[in-house]
Amino acid sequence: MGIAAYIKEIGRGKEGARALSTAQAHDLMSQVLDGQVSDLELGAFCLAMRIKGETAEELDGFVRAAHERCVDLAPALAQAQAQPPGQAQPAPSSPGLIGPVLLPSYNGSRKLPNLTPLLAWALAQRGVAVLVHGPLRDPTRITSAQVFEAGGWPVVHSVAELGAAWAAGRPAFMPTEVLCPPLARLLTVRWSLGLRNPGHTVAKLLNPLGRGMQVVNHTHPEYAVSLSNYLQLARANALLMRGTEGEPVADARRQPRFEICLHGQRVPALSREPEEGVLLSLPELPEGREADVTAGWIGTVLEGRTPLPAAIAAQADCLVAALLASDQG
Repeated sequence: MGIAAYIKEIGRGKEGARALSTAQAHDLMSQVLDGQVSDLELGAFCLAMRIKGETAEELDGFVRAAHERCVDLAPALAQAQAQPPGQAQPAPSSPGLIGPVLLPSYNGSRKLPNLTPLLAWALAQRGVAVLVHGPLRDPTRITSAQVFEAGGWPVVHSVAELGAAWAAGRPAFMPTEVLCPPLARLLTVRWSLGLRNPGHTVAKLLNPLGRGMQVVNHTHPEYAVSLSNYLQLARANALLMRGTEGEPVADARRQPRFEICLHGQRVPALSREPEEGVLLSLPELPEGREADVTAGWIGTVLEGRTPLPAAIAAQADCLVAALLASDQG
């Protein structure tokens, strides 16, 4: 069965469109990811959802379909937990390797240095298994993959390579085409239509392991509401925040609000208010946004020659506290 019936419901414009149930959304996305729709249907789906916007129930169905087509990451975590991290420095209250934390990196750097890899390293040094996932390249941005490559840090193409990186106490970057090949294909539709599609939101909500913490970031306040509704429905463990140019890392210049959700419920005691008031000073940052410049500067932080920006340290500490609380729960 094609998806024409679904397009008829979601394609009536912003005011007239009807929302799909979770089951309908799951079926729709399953057909899209499995390549069972024509190019015309695929374009209609992407444009209709772009105009209508996704409900929490639709996102739940979409993400469930994507999770069913993700590579199984459980062996990587088991491999890493079988031996203590080689380079990590676990938090005092941590029993060893904790996590994982998933950092969806799909926007890249446009004006500012891409410091998602720095957050990944800050977490790894606190004893956390960290997976950054996203595209290898973006013709308009500097991707996290490029920074990882410039730093000589693990860009993994298999579950075994991911497990080895985690066992060594190192964060890893996994391309979307490895983590979820059908979703990676959906993301490329952007370059034909010129617009992002529901696949980009789904990619930012992936957590195929169903455990640990995921950072869910938004660029506009209205998205915080829809994403919060999804996290509640999915009973997810997440840090919800306004990202830096769409990346899941705190702006090094001013810490944003961190909303911690455990099992879908906001936990005020673990959340953090944003930094307010006039900035009296700015942290030291890379002198350019190029991948090699950013990676080189991150290296000076890892070596202790440059201080870790307070906002990113706060984000890492917040995630570690949430991970420990989720394990206790």
